[in-house]
Amino acid sequence: MSIFLIFAFLFFIGSVFGWVLELLFRRFISKNNPERKWINPGFCVGPYLPLYGTGLCFLYLIASLRKFIDLGSELADIIVLLLTMAVTMTIIEYIAGLISLKGFHVRLWDYSDEWGNIQGIICPKFSLIWGVLGVAYYLLVHPNILDALDWLSENLAFSFFVGMFYGVFIIDLVYSTSLIAKLKKLSDEYNVVVRYEELKARIRASHEERRAKYRFFQPLRSDRNLSEYVKAMKASREERKEKFKARFKK
Repeated sequence: MSIFLIFAFLFFIGSVFGWVLELLFRRFISKNNPERKWINPGFCVGPYLPLYGTGLCFLYLIASLRKFIDLGSELADIIVLLLTMAVTMTIIEYIAGLISLKGFHVRLWDYSDEWGNIQGIICPKFSLIWGVLGVAYYLLVHPNILDALDWLSENLAFSFFVGMFYGVFIIDLVYSTSLIAKLKKLSDEYNVVVRYEELKARIRASHEERRAKYRFFQPLRSDRNLSEYVKAMKASREERKEKFKARFKK
């Protein structure tokens, strides 16, 4: 199989699997979802997260370098390999978060409350999780990945499905990027960094309060203007700051 097809399949599988993983994490584990509701993760509309797809491609590349690592001990070789995976995934997460934060003034995720975080984008806790995922990939997935990819490439129905995925994904990416660009204009107008997950939660709460239909795959869709939510977000943040200052003065 050509390297292009390998990465095409890996990106598809990683993006979809990552979405499922994040969906379950937010539903059953995340402390930011005390109501335990189903939340569509990421900034795309569809069931995929490009960050995970990109990450899986890099994990495949790193694992493929195993034969070139020779530190005199197989255990040391594997430890270095797994550490490289964790660091690489953390770097990918940091770059993606930084582009969103600095380029669009939108914070797609927020680790500000986590110990040792850097700009609220990365933190040791989630770097450890990336490491665990790297171990799972290296032990459970990578040894069988070429056979699995060969089977997928010979299955025309699945190949057609993957082609459809990329067609839908490109359209979704353009649409979602336009939404992020719109949020950037609002963030510039109100001089506030838009916390994406908080914005989705506010829209969902507004729909539930008015018993309006909430669209799981279009979490930013509302009959109210997005500027109203961003304005309310800024007001809420300023109110919390004032309360904190008042408490500090006491």
